[in-house]
Amino acid sequence: MFYRQPRYFTAMLRRSLSALILASGLFSAAYAEEGFYYLSPQAVSFNIPAAPAPVAAARPAAYLTQAQLQINDFPAPPAAGSAEDKADLAAVLQWQKVRTQDQCDAALAQSDESFISFFSSVTPFQKPLPAAVATFFKRVGANATDANQYIKKIYKRDRPFLRSAALNPCLGRAQGFSYPSGHAGMSHLFGLVLSDLLPRQGAIFMREADQAALNRVIGGVHHPSDVEAGKKLGDRLYKELLKNPVFVSDMQGLSAYFR
Repeated sequence: MFYRQPRYFTAMLRRSLSALILASGLFSAAYAEEGFYYLSPQAVSFNIPAAPAPVAAARPAAYLTQAQLQINDFPAPPAAGSAEDKADLAAVLQWQKVRTQDQCDAALAQSDESFISFFSSVTPFQKPLPAAVATFFKRVGANATDANQYIKKIYKRDRPFLRSAALNPCLGRAQGFSYPSGHAGMSHLFGLVLSDLLPRQGAIFMREADQAALNRVIGGVHHPSDVEAGKKLGDRLYKELLKNPVFVSDMQGLSAYFR
């Protein structure tokens, strides 16, 4: 009895644990009785919530409607093969001959279409750029991009380096069509906003905008007429924006963030 007693209690313990295991419903009877030390779970369904879908970056709310941005009467680029068109291309080739590495570096530093890219050296705002200011210029920039892309798809003018094998753009081979220049349009539009907010510094802001536009020609990715058209688009969009009371209110509110 002395030697059988431990085995008796062991058997009782084993049966009790088996009963608990069976009651749980997680394991089969065979495993509960015969595979006590090597329990393998049955297939059990659990209600695991699915991982949330990734949230796409919110696009800035537009000030202008798509109807306002779909400009169908924008002037066309120089006719292919015309004297003006040839002069346009010749100007890009000439800049390639005379440009310096410093000029290419400066143009490359403005590859991004953003307020900081265009006006970091003359910004009147606090640093780092306040979120409200950044959001405002993103909204304006989104409108400029939409209008620009719409016009580009109408005229489908090739980039200069696609028209001449002699061109080697120091900004790389930019994608998309050439006319009008998105950089020129956006920097000009931003410059107009700044000039209205701080008229005494207007000449400084517009000079920076003009340089950002010229850098696209220096870099070999736009014709001169592309950047001039971009400026005209900036003028046109600004006139439309000034008719929007929300835009005007937001623009006036930027003065709270001056240094």
